[in-house]
Amino acid sequence: MFGRKKRNDDVETDEGIDEELETTEEAPDDPDVEETTDEDEPGEEKDASTYRINLDREDGPFDIDEVDLDADDVERIDFGSLIVTPFENMQMQIQLDQASGAVQSLLVVQGNSAIEVALFAAPASTVMIDEVHEEMVRGTAAQGGEANVGPGPMGAELRRIVPMKGPDGEDGYHVSRTWLAQGPRWLLRGVLMGESALGEKLDATGQLLLEFFCNLVVRRDDSPRVPGDVIPLKVPEGLHPEES
Repeated sequence: MFGRKKRNDDVETDEGIDEELETTEEAPDDPDVEETTDEDEPGEEKDASTYRINLDREDGPFDIDEVDLDADDVERIDFGSLIVTPFENMQMQIQLDQASGAVQSLLVVQGNSAIEVALFAAPASTVMIDEVHEEMVRGTAAQGGEANVGPGPMGAELRRIVPMKGPDGEDGYHVSRTWLAQGPRWLLRGVLMGESALGEKLDATGQLLLEFFCNLVVRRDDSPRVPGDVIPLKVPEGLHPEES
């Protein structure tokens, strides 16, 4: 994979994240995931702040100033603000803002699972991951769903179960796992959906989509943006991903 440059120690994040993607899944028997480590006391109750996100991002996602993309011969897809390393047989859809026509996010599908990736502006010096999680938990509760923050592959992970109606009016659930990675004036969100979001541990497809997320490279421009605003992507010339 690409070479690594010396990284700086500035870490930032964002607020104002929302989710609108829908899928129909059966709810797992126990949506609350509990996991202990050697430091956990049996029966000890934890709040969301116990599980800190990995602010170092040692294994990605990366900022453009942290990597040398010329160090290998991998053909990547350049969406302007986001550089994608594709995997074999990858299927991709673009999510458009209906008003502006700008690309707001990417949806990468593998089998019966998918990950939606979106990039947001963030403050220059404030870590706000906990606040973002709290906002998403409140939003989930307002929809009649359940959400909890626990340990995940990126540090803190938000798991959500939201009731919804299927295409034929049947009761279903939108099940997801949300990963947040923060860097210099940006925050990257990955929402894992489908079969890979159902189990307590990631299956092989979930691991593949996690690797895809970690290999993303952010190229944040210098434009001033309000924290929480979507940083739009640009479709490369000659690329015709499916629109959604």
